[in-house]
Amino acid sequence: MELKILTSTLKEIWPMLTIFLVVIIAIRITAIKVGHEKFLFYKEFLNLVFIIYVMLLFQLLTDTELNTSSGINIIPFTEILRYEIGSHAFNMNVLGNILIFLPFGYYISGYVKAKKVNHILFISIITSFTVEIVQHYIGRSFDIDDILLNVVGSILGFLLYISLNAISKHLPKFFHSSTFYNIICIILFIVLMIYFTRIIGLGWF
Repeated sequence: MELKILTSTLKEIWPMLTIFLVVIIAIRITAIKVGHEKFLFYKEFLNLVFIIYVMLLFQLLTDTELNTSSGINIIPFTEILRYEIGSHAFNMNVLGNILIFLPFGYYISGYVKAKKVNHILFISIITSFTVEIVQHYIGRSFDIDDILLNVVGSILGFLLYISLNAISKHLPKFFHSSTFYNIICIILFIVLMIYFTRIIGLGWF
């Protein structure tokens, strides 16, 4: 079900996404050339992936067609506790709200070089709070529980970032090199391109 929603969302925004990414790539290529910056494929690729993620994230969170409730809930845990653990509703509304912000917490942690969880808390809270405010004004609900769950997801992303950094310190030097990261990202790029072209029906691969 979650994959179907993601696929449907991607189909809906792919024209805007394609134009946006082409413009961003053109700007970055020019900036690198004019500023004589060192081109690192993996860094540029990961930045683009984050842009795609953010666009998909906010499309999902503001899609009125996915609306299942409306109103305002400012009492913590009211909505969380009404779902039966393991149920589809629990997976979608509780686990889903956590997992959807995990990549956000991970990327932001890396971007700001976070060393403590409070380094990302403000960003996570203000982002989720803004989403809930917007949702309320487009016919969806404002739910304090969603903010709590989103922040938990961001914290898990921070912990993942810290854990992977700690692990990487014990790996051979090759796994710290740009070459290794470039290889991984090239593989991911190919996989994503195959997935994307199949979704929009181009069938290039």
